[in-house]
Amino acid sequence: MSKSGCLALIFGLGALAMLTGLCSFTSFSLSQQTVIEMNASGFRVDDPLITLRCAIAGKCEDETLVDAARSAPLLVLTSLFTAVPTATPVPATPVPRAEVAAEATAQPTQVPATATAPPTQELPRITDPRAMNILLLGIDQRSAADEQGPFRTDTMILLNINPARKTVGVLSFPRDLWVEIPSYGPGRINTANFLGDSDAYPGGGGPALAMETIAENFGIRVEKYLLVNLDVFTTVVDMLAPAGVLVNVTEFIDDPTYPDDFYGTIHVTFEPGEQRMDAETLLQYARTRRTQGGDFDRARRQQQVLDAVRAEVLSAGGIVNFITQAFPLWQELQDNYRSNLELNEIIALGRLMGNIKREDIRYSVIDNFYASLGKTATGEDVLFPDFVAIRDLIMRTFYPQTQLTLTEVRARAETEAAQVFVYNGTGVVGLAGDTREWLLAQGVGVNGINNDVTRHRQQTEIRQYGRYNWTANYIAQLMGLPEDRIKRSADGVIADGVLIALGADAPAIIAG
Repeated sequence: MSKSGCLALIFGLGALAMLTGLCSFTSFSLSQQTVIEMNASGFRVDDPLITLRCAIAGKCEDETLVDAARSAPLLVLTSLFTAVPTATPVPATPVPRAEVAAEATAQPTQVPATATAPPTQELPRITDPRAMNILLLGIDQRSAADEQGPFRTDTMILLNINPARKTVGVLSFPRDLWVEIPSYGPGRINTANFLGDSDAYPGGGGPALAMETIAENFGIRVEKYLLVNLDVFTTVVDMLAPAGVLVNVTEFIDDPTYPDDFYGTIHVTFEPGEQRMDAETLLQYARTRRTQGGDFDRARRQQQVLDAVRAEVLSAGGIVNFITQAFPLWQELQDNYRSNLELNEIIALGRLMGNIKREDIRYSVIDNFYASLGKTATGEDVLFPDFVAIRDLIMRTFYPQTQLTLTEVRARAETEAAQVFVYNGTGVVGLAGDTREWLLAQGVGVNGINNDVTRHRQQTEIRQYGRYNWTANYIAQLMGLPEDRIKRSADGVIADGVLIALGADAPAIIAG
């Protein structure tokens, strides 16, 4: 398994907490391969997947594993992977709301998990070639605050995993998206989980209603979910990356009202540049909304942090940490999950993710180009979805076309006839002019140059002011920039077109 195929390590994707949580499930794929390679080199190391299975079954040949199977991990694993039972919808009997809320937030009865095969048999694989949709729900809850819920979702991310094509699509939904909530009427999408848990919605409470909301509004059937709280992220990072995670901050961030764990606020700031962050600082960086793009910028930073954590866990030290911390990790996380994914499904997903390349995972955000800011009849600020544009985004994210050649991308870009501007975000004098000349030599016309609002940008990025996907992609490919450097913007710096915001890496780009 190649390292680029190991996004499984951090495939909890999107709300940072939930994405990193799922990482700890799928990380088994990488650790298993590492064990195989170490055994081939003459070292005896137990396969963590076999260890997990035999611990559940209580049938381990090694005495130390027998002891492990008899102790806490057996209970930990059953609590983590117990599926929420699905009930047949029946007319609800009126119950006082306070009693319903208490019942909805109570911990589910623990049902002992049973291994479906002896430890020595082949571990589960996905054999159904059809795509699977998994809804990831992140709630703004910390155990230290002793909150009982029900909770609105701080983040909703939909995963489309296609075993046949070996592709993954990741789509983030903004919290304020105004949609039709089944049985309740119009409302913010982040209230679906709250309403479903409050009223014990048939079929699984809040997550069931959230999945139906996605299906009714966007035509995507969702059958699986994973709901986690904020403790998942900090626990995983603390245990798997105790020395912190290296992150490249691309802009200055100042947030004097970042929410703390007890309904107060603290002041957090982030200077541009590469820096190592501990789990709590990393969570603050991923959750703050005090940038021009607000929630949309936050979704993109979450993807950046996920990739940084992935790189850290892929390091030699990170792999060792995972192998040694697997069972303690389950124990720490047992009270912070709800899911209807079964153990065999999770292991099978982890094995599949180990065979999916990084370039075959596409990230998208429903941002201001797919929804417009407006007010409801009662004066609430919400985002009204552009369903036609969102359907197109879903198709491009979940069902990507075959990779086009640069010539084909250029042909599509020319049909957009977008204006192109170059802004210098560094202290290098004349960089915008030099870049304009370089682009002209590549056959790209430039309509204007200027200085960016910041002069200490670290990375060059491409900003779209309007729907100019092909033009932005063509310029990004010319400059050797990854797709995540393409941003959508409505900050008014230009009225329409594509803007190249030059960073400290630009001199090397145009020189090479």
